Amino acid sequence: MKEFLYSRNAVYESLRAKRRQVFSIEIAEGAQEKGRIKDILELAGQRKVPVKRVPRGRLDRVHENHQGVVAEVDGYPYVDVADILDSATRKDEPPFVLVLDSLQDPQNLGTLLRTAEVVGVHGVIIPLARTVEVTPAVVNASSGASEHLFIAQSNLSQAIDTLKGADTWMVGLDQAGVQMEAGSRHLRGALGLVVGSEGEGLHELTRKKCDILLKLPMRGEIESLNAAVAGSVALYLAYLARS
Repeated sequence: MKEFLYSRNAVYESLRAKRRQVFSIEIAEGAQEKGRIKDILELAGQRKVPVKRVPRGRLDRVHENHQGVVAEVDGYPYVDVADILDSATRKDEPPFVLVLDSLQDPQNLGTLLRTAEVVGVHGVIIPLARTVEVTPAVVNASSGASEHLFIAQSNLSQAIDTLKGADTWMVGLDQAGVQMEAGSRHLRGALGLVVGSEGEGLHELTRKKCDILLKLPMRGEIESLNAAVAGSVALYLAYLARS
């Protein structure tokens, strides 16, 4: 299935990652060939991707925030959970996996994918249904980070069992959990960090599958952070603990 990626970073990172086939690129007439547009043209030339100059209104029909560039590509290249574990093995590192339990908002998923890529997770697992997938909106929200990540669609219960079979400690982020501490031993070594959906949090079966539930310490007046912020903070705490 073909789709259209939009925005400069999304198109650039897709070209740079070389994980998707890029069929063509359209650039708005009048867009200056400098900065990221220049980078896109150079990579397109290296990969022999056709580039056209088109009226800006044509790109507006794809998305209003196209930033002067759109690429027609094939669908997102999902992987298997085994591929994520193999990635950790190849790097001779204990697995570091982000498991997302039914996120609904593309911006939240994109934010978490961007953080996950920055802190070096070996992969991300999302459910087979009742969740936002890696759409062009998610690629844009992740600033193209999704293009460099291993992302698997899987039955979460089975995926967690697979991770546990690889001696991965499953930590659920939950307001009913134990308060997380800096350098927590629960965040070291082989780790699967499980983040729930925006409204419901972790589903009951997912919660039961976790080895421990942790919550972020908070001193302010509001009750909680949203899924993307809480997950991003937890990812960084895990990154620091593992370092």
